[in-house]
Amino acid sequence: MKNIISYLLLSCVLALPTFTNAMEVVELKQPNSDKIVVKMMFRNGSICDPKGKEGLTELTATLISEGGAGNLTSSQIKDITYPWAASWYSSTDKEVTVFTFEFHKDFLKEFTEIMTDMILDPAFSPDDFKRLHSNQQNYVNEVIRASSDEEYSKKALEDYLFRGTNYQHMVSGTTSGIDSITIDDIKNHYDNFFTIDNLTLGIAGNYPQEYLDQLKTDLNELPSLETQLPLPDRAKRPGGIEVEIISKENALGSAIFTGYPLYLTRKNDEFAALMIANSWLGEHRKSYSRLYKKIREERSMNYGDYTYIEWYENGGRNMLPPPGVPRMSNYFGIWIRPVQTAEGLKKQYDELKDIKIGHAHFALRMALMEMQMLIDNGMSEDDFNLTRDFLRSYTKLYIQTPSRQLGYLMDSRFYSRTDYISELDELLKNTTVEDVNDVMRKYWQSDNMFVTIVTDDSEAEALKESLLGNTPSPMAYSDALKATLPDAILKEDEEVQRYPLNVTKVTIVESDKTFR
Repeated sequence: MKNIISYLLLSCVLALPTFTNAMEVVELKQPNSDKIVVKMMFRNGSICDPKGKEGLTELTATLISEGGAGNLTSSQIKDITYPWAASWYSSTDKEVTVFTFEFHKDFLKEFTEIMTDMILDPAFSPDDFKRLHSNQQNYVNEVIRASSDEEYSKKALEDYLFRGTNYQHMVSGTTSGIDSITIDDIKNHYDNFFTIDNLTLGIAGNYPQEYLDQLKTDLNELPSLETQLPLPDRAKRPGGIEVEIISKENALGSAIFTGYPLYLTRKNDEFAALMIANSWLGEHRKSYSRLYKKIREERSMNYGDYTYIEWYENGGRNMLPPPGVPRMSNYFGIWIRPVQTAEGLKKQYDELKDIKIGHAHFALRMALMEMQMLIDNGMSEDDFNLTRDFLRSYTKLYIQTPSRQLGYLMDSRFYSRTDYISELDELLKNTTVEDVNDVMRKYWQSDNMFVTIVTDDSEAEALKESLLGNTPSPMAYSDALKATLPDAILKEDEEVQRYPLNVTKVTIVESDKTFR
């Protein structure tokens, strides 16, 4: 109740799911397809993890999809299905868990028997549990810190944004949470949360009606929901720009992710207008966007710089936003891919031997300055028309496969829509430049943000001092690069390096103390 009241005060109420002891069914008929896609979306994600058992939902889902089922071991399932070219996987996010199955219609009967056994009669064998539990432990304890500082900074920002809430911990859990999970916890969680009345069934392809009827009958063997689903908590509101620097030994650069609560989702029609502004400022992996041009192209600082108005799953690998990760507790984010540290620059260029910090402070200043300029000045009519036309074409690529199309249809139901992509096209078509500028002023700001920076331990203290003191942060170029830059960029640099940030707090956290 407390969370709902808070949202009302902010003129934004979370749309909470209601359950009627009957699964919702989403159909996508494709008469010319030889492939059948089945998706099962359970409205239980990591926010359903019990306190002290963080990571339980994902581990349960992984054990269902990658373990044995019925009388078959996981190895036997793989051997049997190999000639069928069937595939399946599970994905868990904050509020949903989705199982996806794809198979040829010629093996409909045979594969469906295995598929329904996975969902209705998972083996939960000790050997499978030990193997998958170990894999998840390794990810939480090692992989997230070692494999990609970019992904690390994103997960760290969510930890910061949602600290003290059920959204805080990584979907994969925490060190102590994973360590405490037993196979009995898995079985109890399955019984309590993988239920018929929080299930949406999706099916695409050329399937007979009697097949769908039988599948619905089979899935009705799932138990009814007896445990009340938790409400998704909202992100904290930052008081100024609050920075958490994660000090990591031998980090190759400074990976930055910053954001603040955004009380807007696909459920709201205004979301389409904000998509246009976001695309112009920092569309994911697009070189036409403003931040990409300013930070990467003109200054060669990093690989890319992007902005987001909703969670973007695995942005390091995905060129298009995937379905299956719908969220009602939303936030705006800026992803500044790693920029160089002072240590790295000194090793490359003798002329930079006296610098104290690398490019992180400058890059953060430039991103927030550009964002505020857009809010203050608005988009031009020409930029608006080009960006809107691009999005009307580009968003159709979101559903270029049957699986993605079905996934987006199911996500649409989560947001109380029918067909988000079709509805989005109509919304974009009817949006004006005035709508975009109004919605920016309504939902965007640059003075209050949480920032996480994963950086080398040699950089942490100096960067903290620079941020807290709002110290000028000159852009550090090699002599060779600086000689090629036009005067306009160097003049702009002088403005950026002194751009005031509303920094109110900076803390340093040792890398090995995160996600514990």
